[in-house]
Amino acid sequence: MTNRAEQNSDILRLANSLRWEIGEKVHDTLLQSLYSEAERIATRVVRRTEEKQSFNWEQTLDRILTSRLTGVPVMIALLALVFWLTISGANVPSQLLAELLIETVHPFLKSSAAQIGMPWWLSGLLFDGVYLAAAWVISVMLPPMAIFFPMFTLLEDFGYLPRIAFNLDNLFRKSGAHGKQALTMSMGYGCNAAGVIATRIIDSPRERLIAIITNNFSLCNGRWPTQILIASVFFGAVAPPALAGITSALVVVGVALLGIFLTFLTSWLLSRTILKGQASAFSLELPPYRPPRILQTLYTSLIDRTIFVLWRAVVFAVPAGAVIWLISNVHLGEASIAEHLIRLLDPVGFLIGLNGVILLAYIIAIPANEIIIPTVLMLTALTLNLHGVGEGAGVLFELADENAYMAIFQQAGWTLLTAVNLMLFSLVHNPCSTTIYTIYKETGSAKWTAVATFLPLGMGFALCFFVAQFWRLFAG
Repeated sequence: MTNRAEQNSDILRLANSLRWEIGEKVHDTLLQSLYSEAERIATRVVRRTEEKQSFNWEQTLDRILTSRLTGVPVMIALLALVFWLTISGANVPSQLLAELLIETVHPFLKSSAAQIGMPWWLSGLLFDGVYLAAAWVISVMLPPMAIFFPMFTLLEDFGYLPRIAFNLDNLFRKSGAHGKQALTMSMGYGCNAAGVIATRIIDSPRERLIAIITNNFSLCNGRWPTQILIASVFFGAVAPPALAGITSALVVVGVALLGIFLTFLTSWLLSRTILKGQASAFSLELPPYRPPRILQTLYTSLIDRTIFVLWRAVVFAVPAGAVIWLISNVHLGEASIAEHLIRLLDPVGFLIGLNGVILLAYIIAIPANEIIIPTVLMLTALTLNLHGVGEGAGVLFELADENAYMAIFQQAGWTLLTAVNLMLFSLVHNPCSTTIYTIYKETGSAKWTAVATFLPLGMGFALCFFVAQFWRLFAG
């Protein structure tokens, strides 16, 4: 019995000794494995100062484009460059299209109608009304969109647009909106209808509605001509000649920045009233930079966006042209329908620092902001009975230079207040018919379409009323 107990004790000691040795070996193996893995990771990540570091251009570019210090200024500079190239680059093709469609084709159509004995009213309705409105929209709208959308798509293909969303995500979340609204807002500067369609990238229905309703605060290319003209005539003209261009540009940029401020303010108000809710979190993966695909860019921007949006605008501009000609040429008593409407709207216009001509122009030119200035000029010449200006009642026209614009505006009694409030109202008013129709198609709701239409319009009236009263109180 004693021998058997001693044998068992020896076996137990041997087993414990073997277990200890095996455990030590396993422990050493695991520890060595961990050290090896740590060394491998450190070799990839940590670089010794004496080693020459290879240049990584993507990381360097991201440090500039997404930095808290430089990200937003670079973004503003790039977007300003896109706007400048769009506006400057569109001048020549717009002028060529206007010369072709308005100065060449329009007289040819009128003379052809006279030769075949077409009644004057039918010729006027078709060619002075319908055709001219469509021609103005095409000549003013096509070149900027054909430049803006390809450049915007190039930035998208390059991978920069997600960086814009990254830079502005915090501001939009604080206003109760979605970070991707930065992209739809930027798209709205080309066309608000395209900006509304772009809100499809936002998954949250509530935040998508906020983006749709506020997209109108982005100055579309149809409103840039009005802003630039008024800034040049009333602000650039009073600056020293060497600073006239810069002064006009700064005024227009100030209006555009006001639109961005109103986007954040309205988003914040909507998210706390009729569209209550918390801003949703989303995972934003910054894609790698890649070379743009030129052919796909041209197809996407010119076919899917430019032609699609332009076609809708022309469809809505055609009846607007007919209405403009009819109210200018159909008389009730001794005055045309347009003159009666202008007298009716004048008191309202005075309250908000504008006049009846401007309000009527915005009513009948809802289909296209591109024809606001030609409509204002035509109605002004009609009401003042100006001879030698334009080609007759209902015929849209533009003038040769800024002095000619100032002369007719002064005859109409325009002041600096009129100019300021016209720029403000151009920024904050109802969307055009194309955008309204697009909002309805995207939301499928008459209620939200009405909110998106009348909310900015009410804000525009309130803003202009406040400015007018403040101006008259303190500026005499």
